[in-house]
Amino acid sequence: MIDTAWSGVVAQVPPRVRALVVPVGLVLLAAALRLPNLAARGTWDGDQGHDMLMLRDLVRDGVVPLLGPPTSIGDVHHGALYYYLLAPAAALTGGDSPFAVVLLIALFGVAAVVVTWWLAGSVGGPVAGLVAGLAMAVSPAAVDESTFIWNPNLIALSSAVALAGAWQAWRLRRPRWWLLAAAGVAVTMQSHVLGVTLLPVVGALLVADVRRRTSAAERRTLVRVGLAGILLIAATFMPLVIHELTTGFAEVQAALAYLRGGGQPPSQGPLARFLFIEARVVSWPLVGLIVDGVAAAMLSLVGVFAIVVWRSLTARGDERAVVRWLGIGLVWTALALTFASPSLATVVRGLPNDHYHAFADPMVFVLVGLGASALWRGPAGRWAVAADADPAGRWAVAADADPAARVTGRAASVVLGRVLAITGALAIVAWGATRQPPAAHPDGGFPGAAAAADRIEGAAGPGPIRLLSIPDFKSIESYAYPLVRGGRILERGAAISEATLVQPGTGTGEPESLVVICDSLFEVVIGEPCGGPAEVQVAPELGEPLDRFEAAPGRWISVYRGSPP
Repeated sequence: MIDTAWSGVVAQVPPRVRALVVPVGLVLLAAALRLPNLAARGTWDGDQGHDMLMLRDLVRDGVVPLLGPPTSIGDVHHGALYYYLLAPAAALTGGDSPFAVVLLIALFGVAAVVVTWWLAGSVGGPVAGLVAGLAMAVSPAAVDESTFIWNPNLIALSSAVALAGAWQAWRLRRPRWWLLAAAGVAVTMQSHVLGVTLLPVVGALLVADVRRRTSAAERRTLVRVGLAGILLIAATFMPLVIHELTTGFAEVQAALAYLRGGGQPPSQGPLARFLFIEARVVSWPLVGLIVDGVAAAMLSLVGVFAIVVWRSLTARGDERAVVRWLGIGLVWTALALTFASPSLATVVRGLPNDHYHAFADPMVFVLVGLGASALWRGPAGRWAVAADADPAGRWAVAADADPAARVTGRAASVVLGRVLAITGALAIVAWGATRQPPAAHPDGGFPGAAAAADRIEGAAGPGPIRLLSIPDFKSIESYAYPLVRGGRILERGAAISEATLVQPGTGTGEPESLVVICDSLFEVVIGEPCGGPAEVQVAPELGEPLDRFEAAPGRWISVYRGSPP
């Protein structure tokens, strides 16, 4: 009677209102987990300072970047489109508000939840959409990706758009959707160089779409649309082309120099790297950092691939095609990263690099949603259908079984399936809810960096400030940006680890100060601990600093009067 009464209440709600309940609820949940305290929620370090300096130059001075942020492989860079996408938010405050930029990134994260819900729901129905969207909304990894400034943090949305566009093109047989897929792939590739891994995943479905067409005219149309998509992707690399033509192919030379130097030598064999990276790719969106929940990570890995195998064998039509497509996509992702980014086989706490493969996150969420939907619908009914077409009677419910027994078996299996679906969804929600990123990042975020910059100004005085970072591959821009925001002019040095900041309008006779930034995360490389011994190696003749403080956990700042020759 309760079910009947509830059904009557639901039936009185207009269909359009009912259709909005789930997506609006997911938006509110995703926003509630991402938007509070954004100013101090995410980390602030050299990458964030660099991006804000570039955006400030773009929106204030019209300096259009032709390259994106630097990668971790020498002097190679990501795509400049990343800056163009964030420029509208930066322009609102003249590049002086990291909060405006990170707010846009957070909204991208909320939008990614909606697109993933739509994709999963269009394949497997309302339950699939609800579970996929809910899993992404509460995912600690997805929330983390939405709360600080970093180029990989855009690719969850762009990849979801690429996969959704490809699926719609396949499902509706309308070629124009492939252009949306191409746009999503382009943003993914521009936001991170490893995003090129997504291109074969989307391209494989396009090739399958061409091959299944029986009409020559349809095939020609698809080929033309595919070429248009390739041109669209290529167009986003025009700033890079301009840069290469005007700098003697500096990026190409930097990449070749990295490859000639042997790259990053792997510490494990290919098979071990592949297995670990696969576990990392699949578990990251559901669990977070693999070493923070090894058992949960292994369970999620087994669960996702159990869904892939199960639905690849028992699903029908487009659902089977999507499950196989995404399952192979996850295997391909790990295989490609095994050779393109072998460092992913090693976890270094404090270095966030799981975001590099966030383009695979929507694949995982959609597969989880499809598995939950199949359980909710109940396996017995499908097995019975298969049994009718199976003369050997290999299926659990025989074709000639007693009708009453079949009905009872189906009802029991439906109940069991729904219990499993609800239990799995609740487990994902419970894990995510108890492992959300902290309300304020331990390093203090940008407010912490701004406070450190104020203290530097107070100790250094009006004269030039020379910033020096140790180790020498660490950027000084985490503190250069708040100093520039405070009115100083940045004069970059020969390396990313050094720069000078001058106060406009001050006399040339003002004494120069040296500010040494030491990161304890790299003490093994430095050879001495920060907070004194490491700094002495840089400026032994300057004596005791005017001020020394820990601006963030493990990040020491020492202010000296004068600078070494």
